Amino acid sequence: MIAKAKVTPEGRVSLPADIRRRHGLARGGEVLVEDTGDAIVLRTLDQVVARAQEISRRLTAGRPEASVDDFLAERRREAEAE
Repeated sequence: MIAKAKVTPEGRVSLPADIRRRHGLARGGEVLVEDTGDAIVLRTLDQVVARAQEISRRLTAGRPEASVDDFLAERRREAEAE
């Protein structure tokens, strides 16, 4: 979907209501702004968290030893060995 939005001289952008509703921003909220070099991408915080979780699942798939608990246990063992 492509929608037109206006940027004020103060830098404010007003997103169309249907887009705000669809992304859980109907009552306002925060978004992260990413400058990709040739585009500006807005993402809700929930979208950013979901994306990070998906990347984490892909990187740790099939590796039960890649849990946070295992990582912390390994760090404790290293600290005790010093």
